[in-house]
Amino acid sequence: MKLTIERSVLLKSLGHVQSVVERRNTIPILSNVKLDATPDGLKLNATDMDLEIVETAEAQVQDAGATTAPAHTLHDIVRKLPDGSQIELTYNAEDSQLALRSGRSRFSLSCLPVEDFPAMVGGEFSHSFTLSAGDLRALIDRTRFAISTEETRFYLNGIYLHATKSEGVDVLRAVATDGHRLARFEVPLPEGAGGMPGVIVPRKTVGELRKLIDETGMDVAISLSETKIRFGFDEATLTSKLIDGTFPDYERVIPTENDKVMEVDRKLIADAVDRVSAISTEKSRAIKIAMEKGVVTLSASSPEAGSAVEEVEASFDAGPLEIGFNSRYLMDILGQIEGEAARFDMADAASPTVIREVSDGAAIYVLMPMRV
Repeated sequence: MKLTIERSVLLKSLGHVQSVVERRNTIPILSNVKLDATPDGLKLNATDMDLEIVETAEAQVQDAGATTAPAHTLHDIVRKLPDGSQIELTYNAEDSQLALRSGRSRFSLSCLPVEDFPAMVGGEFSHSFTLSAGDLRALIDRTRFAISTEETRFYLNGIYLHATKSEGVDVLRAVATDGHRLARFEVPLPEGAGGMPGVIVPRKTVGELRKLIDETGMDVAISLSETKIRFGFDEATLTSKLIDGTFPDYERVIPTENDKVMEVDRKLIADAVDRVSAISTEKSRAIKIAMEKGVVTLSASSPEAGSAVEEVEASFDAGPLEIGFNSRYLMDILGQIEGEAARFDMADAASPTVIREVSDGAAIYVLMPMRV
């Protein structure tokens, strides 16, 4: 194998594939990236057995061939080479070494046999559709902060993607929850997605996918079955196993009878929560929100730090109500609301609160209260 490739082109592709590779691996071959020089360019492939990425980079290939090289080491070397430099990669099968030359730099990397590199078994995809990069980005960004990190509740360690109806309209909906808060966002159902199985896309896959979306303005081709999902970009394909579990009936935890409504400027209340929470204890992050006609008072206190109180104008017509929240969870939700005004639908101090954007019904957030 022999080829020449521009540093920035190789660095971009290696950046995508090396982040799939786990830093600590008990199986040596999984620490490597597969390099396959073909007439179409250099094909890079990395996997952790649950997630696989394949990307093609433009290169001048003199001799076709394939090998596997340590992913993080190769990425590190290319990252440290001067901008604009040309890189020559040569693989010698006799000594199983990949030679990298660029300007006056020379590197030699030990390779593992390409035959040992695992292939992710394809299988049939029952549904295929395309989604705009903007819609897919919104589905991820508006929900992923609520993904659970508790490994014991593995079925919550991802985003639940499914087709459903919302007020009679077919939508593609993303939901994530960690038991303390829930995020739900929807976009119009793309053609071909009707009847798709509800799938849970793992947290790591969501993170890798989000990086790839940032570099494309194009539509993303999505194929899925009950066990796998594939995202197709211009030069890259991301294939992932799905979480094998049942996502809870989230509709049951979204209250519909909350009759105490507060509308408030999103930025004003977010800034106030941020300031007041400086006093709250690191462990609980608790703040108290007290509502009266026309005003909301935010307060926090801790034995070590002292106390804080701030008032914000708000539209609220019900009787006085006090409710406690985890300030970080509340900040996460307010950070996702894009309009100027946020709406809080509440019942009492012990029931879940529904938070949404006043002007946009596509996103709904549920936050469990805290005892303060």
